[in-house]
Amino acid sequence: MKVCVVVLGLVLGLVLTMCVARSPYQSVLQHSRIRGRQQGPNVCAMQQIKGTEKKYFTNCKQWYHRKVCGKPTVITYECCPGYERIPGEKGCPAALPLGARPTPHTLPASDTHTHTARHTAHNFLTPPPSLSLSVFRPACPFLSLSLDRTPRSKEIELLELLHYHMDFDVHVHHYSNGIVTVNCARLIKPDQHATNGIVHVVDRVITAISNNVNTFIDVDEDLETLRTAIAAAGLTTMLESEGQFTIFAPTNEAFEKMPQQTLNRILGDPVALRDLLNYHILKQMRCAESIVSGTPMETLQGTVLEVGCDGDHMTLNGKAIVTKTDQLGTNGVVHYINELLVPDSAKTLLELAEGSSVSTATRLFVQAGLSPQLGGSEALTLLVPLNEAFKGDVSMSPDMKKLMTNHVLKERLSSKSLYDGQKLDTLGGISLRVFVYRNNLCIENVCIAAHDKTGRFATMFTVDKVLAPPTGTIMDVLKADDRFSLLVGAIQTAGMTELLHQQGALTFFAPTNDAFNALPRPELNQLLRDQQQLLAVLMSHVGEGVLVSGGVSSHTRVKPLQGGKLELGVRNYTVYVNKIPVTDADLMATNGVVHAVDNIVKPLPPKVDREQADGPAPPIGSATSSKVESRSFRDDDLFSKVIRSHTSRTMSRGQ
Repeated sequence: MKVCVVVLGLVLGLVLTMCVARSPYQSVLQHSRIRGRQQGPNVCAMQQIKGTEKKYFTNCKQWYHRKVCGKPTVITYECCPGYERIPGEKGCPAALPLGARPTPHTLPASDTHTHTARHTAHNFLTPPPSLSLSVFRPACPFLSLSLDRTPRSKEIELLELLHYHMDFDVHVHHYSNGIVTVNCARLIKPDQHATNGIVHVVDRVITAISNNVNTFIDVDEDLETLRTAIAAAGLTTMLESEGQFTIFAPTNEAFEKMPQQTLNRILGDPVALRDLLNYHILKQMRCAESIVSGTPMETLQGTVLEVGCDGDHMTLNGKAIVTKTDQLGTNGVVHYINELLVPDSAKTLLELAEGSSVSTATRLFVQAGLSPQLGGSEALTLLVPLNEAFKGDVSMSPDMKKLMTNHVLKERLSSKSLYDGQKLDTLGGISLRVFVYRNNLCIENVCIAAHDKTGRFATMFTVDKVLAPPTGTIMDVLKADDRFSLLVGAIQTAGMTELLHQQGALTFFAPTNDAFNALPRPELNQLLRDQQQLLAVLMSHVGEGVLVSGGVSSHTRVKPLQGGKLELGVRNYTVYVNKIPVTDADLMATNGVVHAVDNIVKPLPPKVDREQADGPAPPIGSATSSKVESRSFRDDDLFSKVIRSHTSRTMSRGQ
């Protein structure tokens, strides 16, 4: 946005043209000319909001959307500024000559003017020939005059308005969408030339500016609570300084709508209060007429507000809460709102979690007795599952209480600072691991599903699943599940028990009893009798590194402990490994993860090698953690020990 402060008076000439020489206004005007060229030379396409007289030069976005402030538009065609039609000729071929008409005649008289007012205006606007003027003329001039006054009083008011529209300081703003405003009135027709100056038509009478925005707030009783809050936050000096502020000013009613406990907490916390107020102040001046669609705008608090419009109503974050617009000060503009906007940075964890997408988890946190921690000043990080992560009827129980406690981490974190292999302690007393993949960031089986919400003291991570903390080693997980009884026996026969108990990082695509029983009986018997073949088959189901389902994308590859490769993908929310569906994913263990499969996973037929796609990312972070989590079991001592043990037993039986 480009800002010009224009002093109207002597020898201004083509002031608007000079201000917008390199502004977006020229680009929008050029686009309108291009869209209107089929109608003839110098014709501009305009977009008119249906059912109104409001017209706009059209930019690309408006042209294709056919909407302004969410309302449909129709295309009209008019002469571009500075041109006029010639009867019988196409388009607008005639350029308006400079000095065609004196300024008084450039201002058409309104039917509401008295003869005295018109006569006075004519005399007032007929200066000596040496004086050049620029005048901003309202489209419907002076319709605000009170009709119950005497002709003399109307004449005085008219003179004051005329004088202001010519000789006082005004604020001309050029916005990136091509809109130009003059003291927040929208410019609708520029460059009407006259012998002694130039006229620019605006959409309403512009008013005098005498006070800064802080003074404006200071004298309005409807903003008494805001005034007190600004003083308490130490922002008075800033709002009295030079600047181009936009203040969305909460009225007394807006403060009264806030829960008293929340309001008292924020008012008593200087940091939260300053963030709250700065969230209502934009870094640039935005008049209501400059908004034609929703646009994110940066606040002094550092985050953005979605400033938009719906018809004639200005909106904030999609809500029509603006009750009064364009209260102009010397250093900015004030818009009144009837609802307080609370940024995340002023909220507690419990307030951050209040939302429709995580309402189930929020209820469970409260029922688990965690309100003091989530509403206090302790530095924490909350893992909050989405509502759809909970299946069936969810009620509180001792196990659920413990589970929800393990969704609370003991330190305040940022997702950007997490690294692969990092350990995080919970209020429940367990340690959780971080897994960084090319397509996701996960903590145990849950992956972060939204941007962080950073509160006053703590942070909230929205996650896609309910946490499944590790319950033991891979071998412990398998032994505790009856679906894997045949697999447990096979592991013991193959001599892999120690491998699956040892600390490490493995992904086991574990065949269930159904997988073994699906084999022809002779083939199954032969497999269970041939320990070396059994070991090879089981080793081909175990991958290096920990890969949870959230880390799988198309053509993800895992290197097995024995054999070629395991190729994974996702279809209809189901993970596939070598085209075999995973029937139960993410059974978390302290040394890896188990994914259940109901078929023996077999090698894929040979094919041309594809480019390496997503898989477990190389560990990021501390060297010690990385070495532990990315350790390869193909060549280490344990793998050799398994092979030697199996060979020794075979030779012993042969003797």
